Amino acid sequence: MNAPLTGISSMATRQVLAELTGAYTARTGQAVAIESVGGVDAAKRVVAGEAFDVVILASDAIDKLIAAGHLQAGRVDLVRSGVAACVRDGAPAPDLSSEASVQAALLAADKISYSTGPSGVALQKLFERWGIAEAMAAKTVQAPPGVPVASLVAKGEVALGFQQLSELLHVPGIAIVGGLPEPIQIVTVFSAGIPVNAPRAEAVRALLAFMTSPDAAEAKRRQGMSPA
Repeated sequence: MNAPLTGISSMATRQVLAELTGAYTARTGQAVAIESVGGVDAAKRVVAGEAFDVVILASDAIDKLIAAGHLQAGRVDLVRSGVAACVRDGAPAPDLSSEASVQAALLAADKISYSTGPSGVALQKLFERWGIAEAMAAKTVQAPPGVPVASLVAKGEVALGFQQLSELLHVPGIAIVGGLPEPIQIVTVFSAGIPVNAPRAEAVRALLAFMTSPDAAEAKRRQGMSPA
């Protein structure tokens, strides 16, 4: 077996990448080792020059790394991921069926939490549009990068948590309320990039070809995502 292809990704794609790389290794014999951390930290490590064969982050983060000369031109879009909400297991589920009901649920919750990643940035912009940014800031408990929002909900530290659905699926002690309604749903595309001067670029392209093939679609759906 060849030495493992190494990579770094944000936490949102941890489960789907584990399933896809496992399937790829079973099919080809090529091992793949991808470390999942907070997206901001992952980008910083790439900028600092840490060596990886592949980098998988939100598409805008990949674009910035390409523009800065850290990754080769031509990102590869892998999955689309929507935001969902969760409450502690056994707690009443708020109504999230409309934009107005989501706003009401946020204002009614004593403490909330959301990701430091792209979904959290988008939520903050939504709060600003609604005119409740100040009220939300006063009741927000920010999950540190790499720490699941759902873990704060499970421990009772916050009443309502928002994060990529993929990051809520496997956390005990919570109940997933559902995704945000269509008018305000926040969808993040996660993409792959190959570092400049990567010595095993062709091997990575073969991996990415599998990850974007129809054979990978069902695994993506199982992990709360959809093909990009």
